Amino acid sequence: MGAILFLEQCLNGLQLGIMLFLMAAGLTLIFGVMGLINLAHGSLYMIGAFACAAVASWTGSFTLGLVASVVVAAAAGALIEIGVMRRLYQREHLDQVLATFALILISSEAMRWLFGSYPLYLDVPEIFYGAINLFGVLQYSRYRLFIIVLGLLTAVGIYLLINKTRIGMRIRAGAADRQMTAALGINISLIFTLVFALGAALAGFAGALVGSIQSVDIGMGEPVLILAFVVVVIGGIGSIRGALVGAIIVGMVDTLGRGYLPQLLQLILDPVFANTLGAALASIAIYLLMIIILIFKPQGLFPAHG
Repeated sequence: MGAILFLEQCLNGLQLGIMLFLMAAGLTLIFGVMGLINLAHGSLYMIGAFACAAVASWTGSFTLGLVASVVVAAAAGALIEIGVMRRLYQREHLDQVLATFALILISSEAMRWLFGSYPLYLDVPEIFYGAINLFGVLQYSRYRLFIIVLGLLTAVGIYLLINKTRIGMRIRAGAADRQMTAALGINISLIFTLVFALGAALAGFAGALVGSIQSVDIGMGEPVLILAFVVVVIGGIGSIRGALVGAIIVGMVDTLGRGYLPQLLQLILDPVFANTLGAALASIAIYLLMIIILIFKPQGLFPAHG
């Protein structure tokens, strides 16, 4: 029973890690290519979740909801980049932080105005109801397994896009030297808009997938944004591979820490105190991990673009 529970917790950690990767991949692309600190990335996650919930409710199709989450979030990202971000590339990071924080407030109030203050609920499609038997010993949620598989396929797609296509080559060139890239006749402004829209689409997609597990609510993106920043720092800024590895590490540490730290501490401490201390340590475990990694690898695990 203990081994089965451990396997289930590992899969839950992997599922959390995949969700964090979808957030962190867009975040690390935007920062790595544009040098832009985007606190509004969590708002794009929220916008994608609301778009999916609304379209799924209107049409009865979860698939159309997922498509809407990507399209609406990408469109919102492109509008934000064209209307706001282009004026911030040469500004100090403090200006970027203040401007994107303002976007958080604006987007939250816009969602409240459109959908009200109460949470929306997004039903899991019938095909993903119940559990599936894995390895002959574990009954695991079909929907969570779907998220893991879809997230891994998305990771492969992002890798191929960035490393094996002409547009990916231009994105990498813009990240390395934007002035030289522009001098070669490449429309760097268009590249920046596409990168921002891609990052926004990934965030919106993650929000839509998680919306069926949690409620779709105002401000749902901010807690995830903090974890995504931790993933980017651990994995290395501008690295898709680092974002994937860092996200899985953070997902595993967070899930296994919450599941097992209190039990482990009960072996040496009073049970009540062990539960309290274990819960506290589990909540900060990923930040302790980040500190340890930065001590030995200040640039993160994979400090490279790609």
